[in-house]
Amino acid sequence: MLKRTLKILTVAAIGAVIAASSAGAAERATKDEAMAMVKKAVAAIKANGDKAYADFTKKGGPFTDRDLYIVVYKTDGVVLAHGQNETLVGKNLSDAKDPDGKPFVQERIDLAKKGQPFWQDYKFMDPLTKKPEPKEMYCEPLNDTAVCGGVYKL
Repeated sequence: MLKRTLKILTVAAIGAVIAASSAGAAERATKDEAMAMVKKAVAAIKANGDKAYADFTKKGGPFTDRDLYIVVYKTDGVVLAHGQNETLVGKNLSDAKDPDGKPFVQERIDLAKKGQPFWQDYKFMDPLTKKPEPKEMYCEPLNDTAVCGGVYKL
């Protein structure tokens, strides 16, 4: 009887670990979701112009989902929209560096000037863990901007 009870408890514990892992994964956006949100943001800019930036910056708005949000930079480094930190809007971040010293905004601007969609690796403050974490940012150039959304690589 004791062996049977231990087996049942072991199976239940394994099931709980699997369920917790699945729930944790659901808290995180995927690369496909990031690409889709960036495309949605590009369409919103094309339809509504600069007015779309307010929707991107609005916490809990249509352009934030779990740890995924939209950021828009002008190619001079000025933030036009930031779904995680509205205090950055209007600031020139071209000199910003990640915790490893990588000038990620300047790199993003340089990549956007090439005129092709791209993925970029860097580290940034994760809104869920509140710690700098590895991140991949998907960006699409649009006129003189880079429209971006990223996922954390945990």
